[in-house]
Amino acid sequence: MKPQEHDTPPLAGLDHAFFLDVDGTLLEIADTPNAVRVDADLLRLLERLYRATGGAVALVSGRAISDLDRRLGTLRMPRAGQHGLERRDAHGRLWLHATPAETKRKIQAALAPALEQHSGLLLEDKGFTLALHYRLQPELEEYANGLMEKLVADNPGELIIQKGKCVVEAKPAGFDKGTAIEEYLAEAPFKDRRAVFIGDDLNDEHGFAAINRLDGISVKVGDEDTCARYRLADVAAVRAWLTAVLAQ
Repeated sequence: MKPQEHDTPPLAGLDHAFFLDVDGTLLEIADTPNAVRVDADLLRLLERLYRATGGAVALVSGRAISDLDRRLGTLRMPRAGQHGLERRDAHGRLWLHATPAETKRKIQAALAPALEQHSGLLLEDKGFTLALHYRLQPELEEYANGLMEKLVADNPGELIIQKGKCVVEAKPAGFDKGTAIEEYLAEAPFKDRRAVFIGDDLNDEHGFAAINRLDGISVKVGDEDTCARYRLADVAAVRAWLTAVLAQ
């Protein structure tokens, strides 16, 4: 996954399909998931893009759809949450891939002593995934990853590990941001359009791989190793690029 030198992505047309990660891509990452604030400028930008493309814009996030709904208010557009485990399509239908409830309960219980011992750890129950955040205490990365890996290994075949920026998650296998994008591309208004996906984290690599297979435009935000074909420097650069797409 070691990158070559990446260029700024070419400006996509309004006849493309746009898939956008949220945290670290459209919004700056905060110390905790609840500390993120959605600004009015972003909402206006997304609404303009949604209208201009005839609705071919979807948010593809690690957050739960309910969390996105709460933060984005009345903003219209399809959205996939929890790395593709839940997806609302262009018609408002909700598609769900649930976590084994008993396994999830066991992992939550097993994590309780670690959360009590380390105040820098935060467990987020997204509904279908369990996310252990260590952004408040980054030196706990190895400990947090090892702990979650052990708990998932104790329940073989049901869950896998998904790592991200200062977070490690337990989630069902078989669904990710790439599968969510492919599902959208089989439906109107995304079908038969060239696809764009912009993301910043390890969990976005599945999406980049899917876009590359489809000869789309895969865009990594930041300078970490990636399979994406293009790069943008930061959140401000993503917003500027989307604004330029609209200005064509």
